[in-house]
Amino acid sequence: MSEVPRVGDPWEGGPVAALRRVAFLLERAREDTYKVKAFRKAAATLLPLPPEQVAEAARTGTLTDLPGVGRSSAEVVAAAVDGVVSERLARVEAEHGGPLTQGGHDLRALLRGDLHSHSDWSDGGSPIEEMAFTALELGHDYQVLTDHSPRLKVARGLSAERLARQLDVVTAVNAHLAAGGGTFTLLSGIEVDILDDGSLDQTEELLARLDVRVASVHSKLAMDAEPMTRRMVAAVRNPLTNVLGHCTGRLTGGSRGTRGESRFDARAVLEACAETGTAVEINARPERRDPPTRLLELARDLGCLFSIDSDAHAPGQLDLLVHGCERAEAAGIDPDRIVNTWPRERLLAWANG
Repeated sequence: MSEVPRVGDPWEGGPVAALRRVAFLLERAREDTYKVKAFRKAAATLLPLPPEQVAEAARTGTLTDLPGVGRSSAEVVAAAVDGVVSERLARVEAEHGGPLTQGGHDLRALLRGDLHSHSDWSDGGSPIEEMAFTALELGHDYQVLTDHSPRLKVARGLSAERLARQLDVVTAVNAHLAAGGGTFTLLSGIEVDILDDGSLDQTEELLARLDVRVASVHSKLAMDAEPMTRRMVAAVRNPLTNVLGHCTGRLTGGSRGTRGESRFDARAVLEACAETGTAVEINARPERRDPPTRLLELARDLGCLFSIDSDAHAPGQLDLLVHGCERAEAAGIDPDRIVNTWPRERLLAWANG
């Protein structure tokens, strides 16, 4: 939509699309999960129902008799049945539908996909297929699914058995998308924990089966600089590592509060990235801004590759990529050094070369 829609403006997308749009915008604004769940749950309820049944429930005022449909979602549905924009949809469009940043939009248009995202198989909030469909709607050519590895129990990290099952789901999602004639591909991946000794928290056999691997530190973030440096360099030099995720682990704000940077020899770690062709992640979540600007510029000067990633835990957060694009543009990074500007075939050849 080129202009902010107002209450009563035409809406041609139908009730499910209206509910998904409200949820997307709330997630994009990083609103609390409980504010979003009602709309996603209502959309899931309505999706398999015949349009005539939904329209009849709207006409008779019985939408809230359907499981998962509350008053707020019923208002969105009733308006969409009538072919108009509801008050709630108009409000969230006005509050959250505009540009997220001043800059970065030219680079954002060059991104072909996103190498870091989570589903409800670990600590994400939505099913794999919803994440994939949203990436497709955003114009991506590919999206990498990178749920957590087993050590991160608080995030329901995937055991080897669960990851193997997830690969079958990714195959099924791609088969469904291909049957519809599309060219979008959901790529298999993982955000694998970097263990204390620099090894990776999953079997080599399974890691080798994946399309892309993001390696990140999630534990003992405050360890001394010397062992942290050894730990990170060892992970970067592992041939199975493609991307070094949110390298300092810092949080600058948000619902989880703040957290300082991990201490390590940044030059040694980033030189290892440059030597091995491991991409340095520009984490696009506004509460991370990782790496900090001084390290982003050092990585640029050392000749590193980069990956601008959303680290999305909900479909609407996939749209956060522009925050990372704004930072990359400001740092003067050549778009061809950003691996997710590459076509899928080039990306996969780099990741598994």
